[in-house]
Amino acid sequence: MWLIFAFGSALFAGITAILAKIGINNTDSNLATAIRTIIILIFSWLMVFVVGSFDTIPNISYKTLLFLILSGLATGGSWLCYFKALQLGNVNKVTPIDKSSTVLTMILAFIILGESLSFTKIIGMICIAIGTYMMITKKEIDIDDNTKTNNKWMFYAILSAVFASLTSILGKIGIIGIESNLGTAIRTIVVLIMAWIVVFITKKQWEIKNIDKKSWIFICLSGITTGMSWLCYYKALQDGEASIVVPIDKLSILITVAFSYIFLKEKLTKKSFIGLIIITLGTLTLLI
Repeated sequence: MWLIFAFGSALFAGITAILAKIGINNTDSNLATAIRTIIILIFSWLMVFVVGSFDTIPNISYKTLLFLILSGLATGGSWLCYFKALQLGNVNKVTPIDKSSTVLTMILAFIILGESLSFTKIIGMICIAIGTYMMITKKEIDIDDNTKTNNKWMFYAILSAVFASLTSILGKIGIIGIESNLGTAIRTIVVLIMAWIVVFITKKQWEIKNIDKKSWIFICLSGITTGMSWLCYYKALQDGEASIVVPIDKLSILITVAFSYIFLKEKLTKKSFIGLIIITLGTLTLLI
């Protein structure tokens, strides 16, 4: 069952990237992230009451709570960086970098969690790294209008990948001995606080009144799909191996690329397409 949840996470994550990209076109990315998190918070706590795990809160150990908080902070950092990168750059360039967090996650899972690192997994990691490089070649980056802006999106995308890796490891440790929906809901509180602190520090809260109806709709929808992705992801992470769950989740890149072509009219070059195939093959290799 955890494999099904992992693929469900990939599906919703892939849809989220497109909905969020459309939603932040005319909205500050940090403000949009903070608004989305409210939707996710409501959704995640609703699931807690549905599955009946609310009464288990007093039983949560200090260690579990600590790692859930740390995981939430890492998630907040990843989100803020990811959606800033999406706002500044092309979805088909930002997403591969973000998904390359798979490689770092597997290395950390091997070092910290003691999960096995077989020959096929190493081959898969190498393929993901090569494919990611091919999708963000310098030639493609130079095509864009502003070099300074390009450097910014890549910087935020790389930070997003690093924080995402830490999120997976900390989250895996944090949901040991706790119902996954409850763990997700607690982490979301941390993300919400962090996101709104950033909004108030940057004084973007006053821009809420300027958000148009279309942006509101897509921001909220991206929040719902993120919530669905999270619930599936952490359920899979709780029952399965992080080194397998994470790669499956990263297959969302296929959905993102397909949807970006259909709805955002973003096209892949021949080299980027080959890179995407290599990333996919590398990801599938990790499941052997």
